[in-house]
Amino acid sequence: MERRKMRIMTLMLCCAFSLLQTAYGAGMQPGQDIPSPKNVSPAVEPPKIDPQQQVGVIDSVVVVVNDDVITRNELDERIREVVRQLQKQNTPLPPADVLEKQILERMVMDMLQAQYARETGVRVDDAQLNQAMTRIAQQNKFPSLAAFRAKLEASGVDFDKFREEIRGEIISTRLREREIESKLVISDGEVDNYLANKARMGNSGEEFHLAHILVVIPEQASAANIQAAHERAENALSQLKGGADFAQVAAGSSDAKDALKGGDLGWLPGDRIPPLFSNELQNLKVGQITDVLRSPSGFHILKLIDKRSANAPVLITQTHARHILIKTSELVPETEAKIQILEIMQRIESGADFAAQAKRYSQDGSAQEGGDLGWLSPGQTVTGFEDEMNKLQPGQMGVVQTQFGWHLIQVLGRRDADVSVEQKRQQARIAIGTFKSDDQFQDWLRQLRDRAFIEYHLGANK
Repeated sequence: MERRKMRIMTLMLCCAFSLLQTAYGAGMQPGQDIPSPKNVSPAVEPPKIDPQQQVGVIDSVVVVVNDDVITRNELDERIREVVRQLQKQNTPLPPADVLEKQILERMVMDMLQAQYARETGVRVDDAQLNQAMTRIAQQNKFPSLAAFRAKLEASGVDFDKFREEIRGEIISTRLREREIESKLVISDGEVDNYLANKARMGNSGEEFHLAHILVVIPEQASAANIQAAHERAENALSQLKGGADFAQVAAGSSDAKDALKGGDLGWLPGDRIPPLFSNELQNLKVGQITDVLRSPSGFHILKLIDKRSANAPVLITQTHARHILIKTSELVPETEAKIQILEIMQRIESGADFAAQAKRYSQDGSAQEGGDLGWLSPGQTVTGFEDEMNKLQPGQMGVVQTQFGWHLIQVLGRRDADVSVEQKRQQARIAIGTFKSDDQFQDWLRQLRDRAFIEYHLGANK
């Protein structure tokens, strides 16, 4: 703690010394009042700094996060980016101070996850990132990554920053897989209750377009903490009942990751919505909002934006795939396992037989079957594996890292299949796992934040 305080003091002294140099260089005399850096305007528009005028601007520290810092310039730049995004979505902007607080909190949480990933060996190297970027380009119907980049830059998006945001999202997904999803336990009783509730509610044939506001309850919260969180949620509800725009209130009040997207959850099948929420939805008309709801993760407000019938036959998409696994260990580090899997991929691309390579090198139980996993339904494999598999077309290969090691995946085919009783239970497990994972990941993030050293200097920098 003393080392951190010393580092903060050093940073603040450096900022003060730079400020003095700038003031005297501008013709000020010792003892003359030194103007503070300009505040973010009380209007919604974030500060606009001409790049040609940035020479000499003091980049002061606004928050210390363990051994890292977030600076005023970094915060202002993120504010500008978010304002552009909200304006493109026609989302009314919250007050500048509220927006700044929301964005800074998101930056703190992103930094904490990045720090934890570094400390625990979760990495996304440039090759993996390039592969993910190429997949995104293909999904958006661009012929190449270069064409995708040109489109983004023409739209005013900084490609390098976008690329780093994708890296952060992949890291967050891997942390969630390792810390939460790999440890989830879903009992048969939970599945039975879920299916019974689904049959009782009769909403499996409907889909709901929802938006939400979440006010998180801190880890090991006191009665006062819980009361404060409840009051925040009730205040948001009061604004909404007074006619405020839901997206604007979400952007200013919600602790959820999608807050700056107006809290929009998109379309959700009725059977993927937790019972706490699905029960409330039965009483809502399109455009209406719920009262404040309490869950283990905090207080929620839902808005039913729209709903529609989903009368198509209940089918699932199955994928026929095979894979080769190189496990990581103390003797085989991640880099060595990755090199091995890429060498195997190159041999297969050069004409080697996949099944023969799997029998020789794969460290999975499917090796004797040539790596063949058969027809896989959604949820049968870990998230990272399934996500990569779903991106591949029949005949294509891809590599991905999971908590088990490095995989080489080849998709052999796809089909739509009727949902049998057992498959319905599997779908129920996926749905239960989704909202249990959401709650537990929020808890994990709260614990990560509670363990961190965070010190704000916003007041000193305004």
